[in-house]
Order: sequence, then structure tokens, then C-alpha cells
Amino acid sequence: MDRLQAMTTFVRVVEAGSFSGAARVLNIGQPAVSKTVAQLEQHLQVRLLLRSTHGLTPTEAGVRFFERARLAIQEADEAEQAARGAGAGLSGRLRISAAPTFARLHVIPRLPRFLDAHPGLDVDVILDDRAIDLIAEGIDVSLRMGTLADSNAVARKLASSRRSVLATSDYLARAGIPRMPADLAAHETVVYSQLSNVWNFSRDGAEVSIAVRGRARFSAAEGIRAAVLAHMGLTIASDWMFAPELADGRVCRLLEGWSLPDIDLWAVFPTGRMASAKARMFADFVETAMREMPE
Repeated sequence: MDRLQAMTTFVRVVEAGSFSGAARVLNIGQPAVSKTVAQLEQHLQVRLLLRSTHGLTPTEAGVRFFERARLAIQEADEAEQAARGAGAGLSGRLRISAAPTFARLHVIPRLPRFLDAHPGLDVDVILDDRAIDLIAEGIDVSLRMGTLADSNAVARKLASSRRSVLATSDYLARAGIPRMPADLAAHETVVYSQLSNVWNFSRDGAEVSIAVRGRARFSAAEGIRAAVLAHMGLTIASDWMFAPELADGRVCRLLEGWSLPDIDLWAVFPTGRMASAKARMFADFVETAMREMPE
């Protein structure tokens, strides 16, 4: 039995809370996961997991083994990277999560460069606008935007983007150009349901809050993009979200004398364990890529 592999399997089972969840993370069959844990228990001659209709719960011995095994896996990963040297490529599997629109525009087009630098590495990219459970899904690093809901999250800020009121020239030709935040009340707005419908503007120390109402609300950023590009109305969004259209003029910034709060991009790592070398290097790669983006 490969003890490091067995420890990794057990750690993933405890983190996921089930054999099936660990199998999904490890990209192997559930029977193989169950067999590995059973062999590990036989080798150690101690019960590590309590199995019931409610799921899996580590025993007292299982909890102690989990904590030590998790550290051992991390140390093995760090030792391997040190032996390979700073210039050597990564290997194994890296699981990333990100918002679909941001990933489509700014991460996926750059992935070939990252993978070319690390030919021994495979990546799983999980796309979801919502904040998912990193432990349950076996995520190594998540790219999230905005204010982090969990103040205890292990996170690192990678970049910031300004936010603006945006619309297409076709929409503005039909509805007119707003000159002041108060003018937005007369416009159709495309609303992102995961954010507040109160838009906070500032200028020269003065602050104005405008409650907008839109006939169309969307739960995902891709819906916001599609609606704006269909000339349905104006919205507030980061430069990241409409980067191609801002560059070619299909989308215009409005109320440029007024400022909206910037939005931050974070690399979020699973709480309770050290970030892997793979996760840290991917975060470094994204941070560098965002710095290289044209203004």
C-alpha cells in the first residue's frame, strides 16, 4: 500500500464528508476510495471512520490521524517542490473555482500559458457565480470578487478594478444619456440579483445613494452581459466584466465624474490547511496576468 496515497485519500474523505465526494475530488471510482480507507484501517489496526446512514464521522483516532496526515501531505508537497527547484514545473491535479464570466474572459484564455509552463499538471476548473464550499468540493484555490462573506477566510488580494455605469450606444441613443445619478431613475437598469440594488456614488467628498429598479434581474454575471449587449438597459459593472466591449467601443462609461466603490479580486484558500504550492503559484500567475492587462 502506498501510504502517502492512502493518507491523501483518507484526508479527502474527511474533508468531503463522504466516499463519493472524495472520489469526485480525486477523480477515481468510489469503490477504490472505500477499499483504500479499509486497507489503511487494517494497516493501522484502528477504526478511523464511523459509518452510518447520516454519513461518515472520524473517530477520535481518525481525528488525530487526519490532522497529522494533512500536515504530512503538505510537507511532502513542499519537499517535492524544493527538490525540483524554483524553476521546475508543478505536477498532479489543481482544482480551481471561479465565476464563469471572469474565467471565460480573463482566466481560460491564459490557461495554456500556465499549463505550458507545468506540463505535469492537470487542472479542474469549477465555474460558479456563487461562493461554493471549498472543503466539500476539494478546491485548492478559488477566485472570488467583491467583499468576502467569511471574515476568517484564508485569502489574498490579487487585483482591483474600477466599477462604472455602463450601457451600449444603441441603448443611449434610444433612452438618452444620464448626466447625474438622479437621472438613473428614468432609465431601464439591468440588475444583478446577488448585489444590492442601491448604487452608491461619490464626488468631491459628497455621497449619493440611488435605489434602482429594473424589469430584468439576473442571478449570474453572464446574464448581465448578455442583457446589456442586447441594449436592454444600463448596469454597473467592473472593467473586467466588459473588457472587450470597452476596448472596442461597443459599451460606454457613463457618469464618469462620479465614482463607485472598486471591486477586489481575491485568491481564497481552504480554511484549516496550508495552501498548496500549486495553489500559491496559480494565484501568483493570475496576479501577474491582471497587472499586465491594459488600462
